[in-house]
Amino acid sequence: MAKYVIQAKHGVPPGGAYSQGWRAGDFVFVSGTGPIDPAHGGLVGDSIEEQTEQTIDNIAAILEEDGASLRDVVKVHVHLSDTGLFARYNAVYARRFSPPYPARTTVGSDLGHTPGMLIEIDCVACSVKKASTRSVRSVKKRAARRTK
Repeated sequence: MAKYVIQAKHGVPPGGAYSQGWRAGDFVFVSGTGPIDPAHGGLVGDSIEEQTEQTIDNIAAILEEDGASLRDVVKVHVHLSDTGLFARYNAVYARRFSPPYPARTTVGSDLGHTPGMLIEIDCVACSVKKASTRSVRSVKKRAARRTK
């Protein structure tokens, strides 16, 4: 099974030791992302509605970079800074994702690593890759051949 990293040109650059996403076969794994503006790197919005919109936009950018979309998402993990925000976040989520909705887990989490952040989401999508791209293994093999 081929696997390779996904780096969305219009996505939020990783703020730590992780990748935006990975494709492994027909599955796309998107790292936890929050309501960060990819253009300036700052937090977007003060409300859970604004932050949920931006977070889902960021996920969509990573998925789209590899030919997938929100319709391909099969599992979502959501972290809320306050579970009392559930109904308001869920209203945005229900509008952005389509029935049948992905399997989902929503938990309360300490998101203090980014002051003011109310939500973080990661997901898994299942999408058959239409165009061939290089896998990590093939890139490593080519690099090894060049050094010989």
